[in-house]
Amino acid sequence: MNVLINVFVGLHIVGIAALLGGFMTQMKAMGAGTARFIPAMLHGALTMLVTGALLVGFREMDGGTVNNVKIGVKMAILFVILALVYLKRDEERVEKALFGAVGGLTVVNIFIAVLWH
Repeated sequence: MNVLINVFVGLHIVGIAALLGGFMTQMKAMGAGTARFIPAMLHGALTMLVTGALLVGFREMDGGTVNNVKIGVKMAILFVILALVYLKRDEERVEKALFGAVGGLTVVNIFIAVLWH
């Protein structure tokens, strides 16, 4: 079970990298007001959702405990990110504040995962 969990942790990190990396590649464009949500951001957020849900299930199947409040907060933030990216994915330009919010929420989600025990 540990190998399976570690594989999905790795995939979860790949999802985070796609979402945050997509944001970072658009930061210069954000400054110019021409940033847009790229497909990697949507795919990364979806990867995070699927792998995160599976990781919770694997943890419970393995007899571990899960901090349901932490997971709930992280999922709520991720749903906001997913909704914003999904609804605005076809727009040529996204408002700076909205684009920055997605990047900020992504970073907040990362820090919740790392710091909240």
